[in-house]
Amino acid sequence: MDRKERILAFINSEEYVPLKVKELMTVLDVPGADREELEDILDALCREGKIYQSKKGRYVSVDAEALCIAGRLSCSANGCFGFLVCGAGEEDVFVKGCDMLTALDGDKVLVRVDKDERGGRHRRGRVIKVLERANKTVVGVIYKMKDGYFCLRPDNRQIYAKIYIADKDAMTARVGDRAAVTVTGYGADGKVFGEISSVLGDGNSLKSCIEGIIVDGGIKQEFDRETLREAEKIAPEVSADMIKGREDLRDALIFTIDGDDARDFDDAVSLTIAENGNYMLGVHIADVSEYVREGGALDSEAYERGTSVYLADRVIPMLPEALSNGICSLNPNEDRLTLSVFMEISGSGKILSHRLSETVIRSKARMTYNNVNKILEENDAALCERYAYMVPTLRLMEELAKVLNKKRALRGAIEFDFPESCVTVDENGEPTGVETKTRGVSNKMIEEFMLAANETVAERAFRAELPFVYRNHEAPTVEKIKDFNNFIRPYGLAVQGKIDRDSPINPKSLRYIIDAVKGAPNERIVSITMLRSLMKARYSEENLGHFGLAAKFYCHFTSPIRRYPDLAVHRILKDCLASRLTEGRIKYLKGYTAAVSLQSTDREIDAEATERNVDDLIKTAYMSRFVGEEFEATVSSITSFGMFVELDNSIEGLIRIENMTDDYYEYDESAAELVGKRKKRVYKIGGRVNVVLAKADISLRRIDFVLAQDAFGKILNKKGCEHEKVTGAKRKKDMKRARKGGKNKANNGKKNRKRTIK
Repeated sequence: MDRKERILAFINSEEYVPLKVKELMTVLDVPGADREELEDILDALCREGKIYQSKKGRYVSVDAEALCIAGRLSCSANGCFGFLVCGAGEEDVFVKGCDMLTALDGDKVLVRVDKDERGGRHRRGRVIKVLERANKTVVGVIYKMKDGYFCLRPDNRQIYAKIYIADKDAMTARVGDRAAVTVTGYGADGKVFGEISSVLGDGNSLKSCIEGIIVDGGIKQEFDRETLREAEKIAPEVSADMIKGREDLRDALIFTIDGDDARDFDDAVSLTIAENGNYMLGVHIADVSEYVREGGALDSEAYERGTSVYLADRVIPMLPEALSNGICSLNPNEDRLTLSVFMEISGSGKILSHRLSETVIRSKARMTYNNVNKILEENDAALCERYAYMVPTLRLMEELAKVLNKKRALRGAIEFDFPESCVTVDENGEPTGVETKTRGVSNKMIEEFMLAANETVAERAFRAELPFVYRNHEAPTVEKIKDFNNFIRPYGLAVQGKIDRDSPINPKSLRYIIDAVKGAPNERIVSITMLRSLMKARYSEENLGHFGLAAKFYCHFTSPIRRYPDLAVHRILKDCLASRLTEGRIKYLKGYTAAVSLQSTDREIDAEATERNVDDLIKTAYMSRFVGEEFEATVSSITSFGMFVELDNSIEGLIRIENMTDDYYEYDESAAELVGKRKKRVYKIGGRVNVVLAKADISLRRIDFVLAQDAFGKILNKKGCEHEKVTGAKRKKDMKRARKGGKNKANNGKKNRKRTIK
């Protein structure tokens, strides 16, 4: 038992009485020189929610308090209430706004659960201690209070508190500006104080909204001087000395295939046929670890960022451009250092053997998905002539990709084939369109090759018992699968096999559902609902397998320019190849892989949320020009307060139940339907409806629709994007006219136009 466990055991013991630090030092016989270490241990136990510090500075066992639970607080938008999110299948705890102390949304708190009282379906409790603050920086719009104080109204409406800012801490901010504020303190009366750290621009501008999302997501945009200086010292070309000892593949037919707008090329591929008729697939990955040295400024910066962030109007890279688009990128006709995995694959798709090697390559071409698709799908004459030396290899790659895909399908890998939503912007960052793109043959081909490389490397590491960073995807919970099964029953579908804790779900059961609805009208909605039922993939130093891919071993190996876990994996593999895995190195790597897994998972979540929020913002800004116009949509989800609908271009919005005026609708939770009380009209997920855009609130990234049949009961204001209900005798008259097919006077008798959004 280590020191931390012994201290916790003592505090949890029956004879323990709450003590301060000095008293604990005396009782535990801790030397004065070790006080700092003791305080660090106590702080860690507090953050973990295992103990807490009382107002008088005494440390108290959570177990000693009746029903005390630690967790993250999730607040409502108006601050009237929140929930302690417990996780692990445990029931959440309802907390009233007046019982939150100074806690804000996202804070880790300790909640004492009431013994008898329950808040509706949930337990009730009150915050007794804030264990860890989540909101070090808050973004919002500046306004001024009557008492002269500047205040920040947070963009995140779940942070309901006003942030008070003294004049001396306001920098150059003016009323109406969007700014980032560093929180400096919390008052006993619930007030939050801060100082402005940066002014992001006019609060009404789209640019400032995007900047606010980036800052709120904790995404660092600028590289510090030390990092840039280290990057500048790296030679822009591969020297002869760097090539020594590497396998020379510069004469081999190796090339990259990426998107038209890609600028950093992580991976290249090669393919030949062996004498025995097997495929010999080579996947060649940029050897970033050769330039980003462990413990250096570049490494620290990459670790902190964790991943590159891809936004509609920019890319925020993990590494400086000199590396990401320069010496590390596998640019055509330039010598580049790589880490290559060669796989011998049978005609049935089985990987028979593999070899890992430090290599040097010279990419023969920078191919794009569009051009390769035209060659393989359309047999484009001009492109076939231009790349005549590559066409046989490309066709062989298409053949191998189909073999690998069939092999994965047979083992039950779940494959979602959603069209990709693409937001386009002009040079000023203003939205110009929203399109959906489908994956072509070449996209799927490269995906298969990268999956094969990732699985091969992960299995190699597992068999060799290396400290490693795996990419895990755990099986969904029984509750989620039961909910999904209830959803698909009306479509005549069902998850095969038992659904209970003693019978783990097999990915083949879900793969069967995907195959059954392929090409059907309900394919997208069933696939989306299934995706929402699955767990979130994460990094871990333990191998738990990948449920979605039906893979026993999986890692991320193929993108070290833009993902830190891939860089960490490369380091470990190169240590293994060079026989550098001493006992001391292995001990260090165990701690390193655990830290990398946790940090990279957290940064990935932040990056994905930022990308999603920016996309939602730009989509909302784009839709704001279409207020009052009619579209066709699909019901994507049903809630007690309305239904979400999705346009054919992937833009989603809400139809609020109070704006469904033709009847009184009730929410049937078991069937996930809205049912009209009088007319018995039913709205369910997957149904097609005609809707009118009523409101597009850019600051809240929220789109509101009304059903086209209800639009006559609204006055749509294109400037303010507001709508009003028509009530009383006028409402009855309009309803009567609508039933007879009359025109809407509120809209000057004009029918809403249908428009296809590109």
